[in-house]
Amino acid sequence: MSLQKILILGAMLLVLGVPFAFQPPAAVEPKGAARLVVYTPHNELIRQEFARAFDEWHRARFGRPAVIDWRNPGGTSEIRKQLQSIYSKALANGVFNPDGSLAVKDSDLPDMLFGGGTFEHGQMKDGVKGEHPATKAVVTIPMSVPMGFDQARLDEWFGNNEIGSSRLYDPGQYWLGTAVSGFGIVFNRDVLRRLGLHEPASWEDLADARYATWLALADPRQSGSVATLLESVLNNYGWEKGWRTLRAMAGNSRYFSNSAPKIPIDVSQGQAAAGVAIDFYGRFQSQAVMRPGETPETSRVGYVDPPGLVYIDPDPITILRGGRNLETARHFVEFVMSEEGQALWNFHARGEKPGLGPVKYELRRLPVRRVMYEKHPDRFMDRVNPFQIASANKSRGWRSAVSPMVGAFAIDVHHDCTRAWRALAAAKAPGTPVPPETVARMEELFFSFPAHRTADGRELAFNEANWPEILKDWPARRPRTETLIAYTTFFRDQYRRVIELADQYGIR
Repeated sequence: MSLQKILILGAMLLVLGVPFAFQPPAAVEPKGAARLVVYTPHNELIRQEFARAFDEWHRARFGRPAVIDWRNPGGTSEIRKQLQSIYSKALANGVFNPDGSLAVKDSDLPDMLFGGGTFEHGQMKDGVKGEHPATKAVVTIPMSVPMGFDQARLDEWFGNNEIGSSRLYDPGQYWLGTAVSGFGIVFNRDVLRRLGLHEPASWEDLADARYATWLALADPRQSGSVATLLESVLNNYGWEKGWRTLRAMAGNSRYFSNSAPKIPIDVSQGQAAAGVAIDFYGRFQSQAVMRPGETPETSRVGYVDPPGLVYIDPDPITILRGGRNLETARHFVEFVMSEEGQALWNFHARGEKPGLGPVKYELRRLPVRRVMYEKHPDRFMDRVNPFQIASANKSRGWRSAVSPMVGAFAIDVHHDCTRAWRALAAAKAPGTPVPPETVARMEELFFSFPAHRTADGRELAFNEANWPEILKDWPARRPRTETLIAYTTFFRDQYRRVIELADQYGIR
């Protein structure tokens, strides 16, 4: 090998080795520590505070340290897909008996899922379906197991098992709520003033065409929390008004982010006037940009829970089937539900002072236990009682429609959707030459839905009456690829017809 090649190879190895040279040393796991493998969508701040506090709690009660091996591959929807893949492979490889019990002495399956929404944790309970290799019979194996706490303990933690239209825990204890999340609107007061808009107070406000290109939305296919938020619009407004509101919001959208935390940041930087937000993201960003002397009501960034329209969803924890550390998993649930664990969610950081609350990071989440609001109202960073603001409008069973339809009518045809919406708004403006009947036709085209063609060739209007039958025709509660392509093509063509009608009158 020539000297030149040797020098080039040496330089490459040096460049590749630099990142490893500056890596911090790996943490040494304490000898004899209890250990958990936990999948979670929670951010690093939450993971650090809960790992530290659980270790202290576990040492005090059981005389040994506890270590959490966090797995954070993405949002809750991505985690659900990964766990479904893991358990499907385990079923196919004979890890489980047909009744769901372990067929092997030890498994490498994870212990827990911590965080996300009730929908995804319900999917853990629904489990995976496949052919069992020993019996060749098709079986369904739940991915979670009942936690087995007595009713007195549940009553102590939760009291009445409801918040608004939601349960706080699964009656079979396949999941328990640990915190609660609301869904609202984050907005930038400076940008709103420039656009001549008042502060939004409802989802309908975000349908105002003056928000065009200034509304930040997120992809429900990437985030279970966002899917829950958009479903809440349907639940509160009903099928017709709900879908119409979502369609108008899509027309106003600047983008559909694949990351829910991105929206409050962009709003705070003036890149959007408003956006949908999970409550703790919105409140955290409002606080982050607050100047001395400002309040949440005067800060550049505001957050609002739409009055009477707030869907409150528990943020659950699930013990997964087949994990090696069932006893420690139950202890972690007990810790999270204790006052020590609940105080981590919303108390001020206490530093090194003894007492309740996080040490370093303020998490801005709302605890699930009512006793925290009764005993410690002055300790909360956010003076919000979710039990008082939760909407009582129950789920109408339309969630499965949210992700595929928003993808088809908004995200995958975003350019056509927003152009058509702006054209419609321009055609409606006073003084335009567009005849009223043409405006009505443009509006009809924009808000229309495709007919659904069933597997046996029938056509069903996509409406509330036909929804149960359409859902049954979707395998695994999702449209077939060819069906989704047909939906998307329909919406694109409708939007382009709206644009063509506007072009006839010189409207852009």
